[in-house]
Amino acid sequence: MVILGSVSSFKRRAEEILMKAYKELEDRFRRLALIDEVRAVLGWDWATMMPKGGAGSRAEQLSELSLVAHELMLDPQLEDLLNEAELYIDKLDDWHTSNLLEMRRLWLHNSALPATLVEALSKATSACELCWRDAKSEDDFVGVLPKFAVVVQLVREKAQAKADALSVNPYDALLDQYEPGARATHIDPVFDDLIDFLPSLTDRVIEHQQTFEPARPFKGPFPVANQRELSKRLMGVVGFPFDHGRLDESHHPFSGGTPEDLRITTRYEEANFTSALMAVLHETGHALYDYGLPEAWRRQPVGEAPGMSIHESQSLLIEMQVCRSPEFIRSITPMIRDAFGTEDPALTADNLLRHYHCVERSLIRVEADEVTYPSHVILRYRLEKLIISGELPPGELPGAWREGMREFVGVEPSDDRDGCLQDIHWYGGDFGYFPTYMLGALSAAQLFEAAKRDDPKILPSIASRDFGPLYAWLRPNVHSLGRLFPAPALINRATGNKLSTAAFKAHLNARYLGC
Repeated sequence: MVILGSVSSFKRRAEEILMKAYKELEDRFRRLALIDEVRAVLGWDWATMMPKGGAGSRAEQLSELSLVAHELMLDPQLEDLLNEAELYIDKLDDWHTSNLLEMRRLWLHNSALPATLVEALSKATSACELCWRDAKSEDDFVGVLPKFAVVVQLVREKAQAKADALSVNPYDALLDQYEPGARATHIDPVFDDLIDFLPSLTDRVIEHQQTFEPARPFKGPFPVANQRELSKRLMGVVGFPFDHGRLDESHHPFSGGTPEDLRITTRYEEANFTSALMAVLHETGHALYDYGLPEAWRRQPVGEAPGMSIHESQSLLIEMQVCRSPEFIRSITPMIRDAFGTEDPALTADNLLRHYHCVERSLIRVEADEVTYPSHVILRYRLEKLIISGELPPGELPGAWREGMREFVGVEPSDDRDGCLQDIHWYGGDFGYFPTYMLGALSAAQLFEAAKRDDPKILPSIASRDFGPLYAWLRPNVHSLGRLFPAPALINRATGNKLSTAAFKAHLNARYLGC
């Protein structure tokens, strides 16, 4: 009996030690999350309000925070704690298990990189992003090329270091940062399927559109102040909590900040209000997803999105599936007319729908319609794989871009402003992100299809500007789950099917061909 009691006491003591290790890991990752939150708010200020003369100081601040976070992650004690806690993993519940597994994945990514590379990347991307702003406005790719070439070289070094640590190829190592577990071999067949489907669909839709009245132009100008006020009103309709967020302007629309401090930006054109409006609704979808993530797991890895495809699915579900729907457009037309104080006969629900449902081969990804948008993403996906492999030198990007646009979209830019300078991602070092946009579009279509099937009240409610039923479905099926499940498992659980192109294709056929 004494021996058995000793064994039992030893096991309890061992479990207490292992649980203490896990609790300390939670404390450490909470600190890391707080540093990331500070970086997010500083990054928002960089893009919106920081005077140009503050760039050097801000780059040093962001670089130092990157180093601090990296040093905390590479503390040898943290690896010891992971090893200890993993001995106890079979005793943890699903949430704690997923949290611990994600801690290990994040540690693997970070431990692969030397501090010198982290610092160099932070400084290089800050400098390149600032230079890109002028290069884009002045159509000067040559001007940004030296800094861009440095970023590419450093990202390739990062990719190789992570590839060695994760036992994957360099591009997959970058992809794994944004979409854990995803590989190019998973994505290629999906994108190939879309490339086979989209050209003929585009031709049929454009031909179909010629059978009815084209969209009439709106009579501008549309003052920025009025657009801003309208944007805020529509954010409120969708459910944005203004006591936890704000709307500002930047060179490129984005959603940032933290779940308690949501920061949305857009850009306005006085000649056309339609683009900025949808950009705001897109970013509102991102923000509301962040706001709905599980509060009990705030500042823990499992409390975050399972990948950027799910994050993008929530912005695209709001913007494309819902806010471009006839139900929503018809419901907000009076608000739009009221915002601009005009009797413009073109400001009707039917004409707004013609604008928002117009399909054309255009140059700009963020303004592209649903039918041609996938081709923009697939082009970037293929180009960035070539850049990371070294097959496409940075200086040859403009030519490769023009050739790719001819092949995938059917148009060619006349300058780099509307070509390879239009997106900020690569100049900020974000390689491996672009495919998540298309995975997000597929996920959005599949999730919205399932939501409407499960609750037939969703569309009628949207027609009356009531988003309650939609979020009553999204919260338990997507938002509140955080990273409890990998993205593929979450989609399967919420919709009853693995992610595929089927729902997206059905959506395009129904909306643009009526079949």
